[in-house]
Amino acid sequence: MWELRQEALTRTRARPRAPREKMAPGAAAASSSSSSSSSFSTLELMHMRPAGTQRRGAMQLACQKARLLCVSLAALVCLLVAVRWNFGRGRAEGNGIRIPTARFWHRRERSRSFWNKEQQYLDFIHNPIAGSPPAAGSLAVWPHWLNDTGPTDPCQPDRRVAEQIADFASLPQHFQDFLLHMRCRTYPMLIDQPAVCAEEPFLLLAVKSPITHFDRRQAIRETWGRAGAVANRTVATVFLLGNAVPADFLPDLRGMLRHEAALHGDLLQWDYRDSFFNLTLKEVLFQEWFARKCRRARFVLKGDDDVFINTPQVLELLGGLEETKVKDFFIGDVISKAHPHRDRKLKYFVPESVFAGQYPPYAGGGGYLYSGKLALRLRGASRRVVLYPIDDVYTGMCLAKLGLAPEDHAGFKTYNIDEKYRFSPCVYRSLMLVHSRTPREMKRIWSWISHPELVCP
Repeated sequence: MWELRQEALTRTRARPRAPREKMAPGAAAASSSSSSSSSFSTLELMHMRPAGTQRRGAMQLACQKARLLCVSLAALVCLLVAVRWNFGRGRAEGNGIRIPTARFWHRRERSRSFWNKEQQYLDFIHNPIAGSPPAAGSLAVWPHWLNDTGPTDPCQPDRRVAEQIADFASLPQHFQDFLLHMRCRTYPMLIDQPAVCAEEPFLLLAVKSPITHFDRRQAIRETWGRAGAVANRTVATVFLLGNAVPADFLPDLRGMLRHEAALHGDLLQWDYRDSFFNLTLKEVLFQEWFARKCRRARFVLKGDDDVFINTPQVLELLGGLEETKVKDFFIGDVISKAHPHRDRKLKYFVPESVFAGQYPPYAGGGGYLYSGKLALRLRGASRRVVLYPIDDVYTGMCLAKLGLAPEDHAGFKTYNIDEKYRFSPCVYRSLMLVHSRTPREMKRIWSWISHPELVCP
């Protein structure tokens, strides 16, 4: 009996499955007996189907892992490049080397203003990128607009300016004279004081003074410009003078100047016409004299003969100056973002045909204080800057050529102080320099700040 049932079961499994047909309600009982015989093949199929699906899923997962690995490697490479670049940049900046991020050389177009064009010519000559100067008689290496040079002797009148400056004929006579002779920087010295810096002064007072201002020079000698030991520091004083020409209609003062120089030993005079526009020339000549005769002076205070200077206060400031700040030390009443005056009625009038652009920061010419080391560097820079008719602006240009700018100091009042403080002794004791004061006012103020019983809050 058992064998018959096993044989029937075997036949049922081996029989191919027929398509499923819709059963009648009465056949449900008959079909229940065959459901058990077909259950094995159904379960077998259910376990066989997921095998292909699993293989496809495994392949997709492997692809996703590969893509993720590639993206990670690319991100890592980018990160390493960025770190390397920043590290190299930091080391360069730490060593004082700046890596340029833009073009550092641009073709310069010819300026329409005479001074700017002359400065472009000097810049081209002194630019190390341009190479060495051309051979004699060769104009091939210069830009065509730089071939228009002046006379061979720089101290001969430069007549070409009349052709290159459209409104030259309408300029004031003193302006025309400056432009005709602005290339000349060498003038004979009439009065010298070679021993004035024999003791290597801590502070040299260099005072610009016209030859006729005997009273101002004497008032300075008796007050803030007194030479010798001041506050345990050696102070020397020199007055910077030009000369007069017949067109100035001045009396002959040569004998009086020689007597003054012999009596006080503090006059420096050069044989050029002393005028407002030639104050820049006085600056350049003083720089040359300083380099030859007084180069060991620690500091220089340069000012006009109508300023009052609180010398003890200046010495106190310099005594507390850190050595690291001496090299680039330059302070005064700083003027920034200034432009030339175009009004012909003004003293500082400069037409656009002569100069175009904005002035660099500069200290008011009434007076400024700087180190002797910087004075020697300014001398070198001045040879690469064309003379300009306003001396304090010119000094700012020379500083800019060195990559420097003057430092503003509240103690320098080159544009006077409020009227309510004009007769306050304690105000003058706290200041370094005030402009302008008469000889009588100088003596009065000096007596105030020198009084031992003066007590200031």
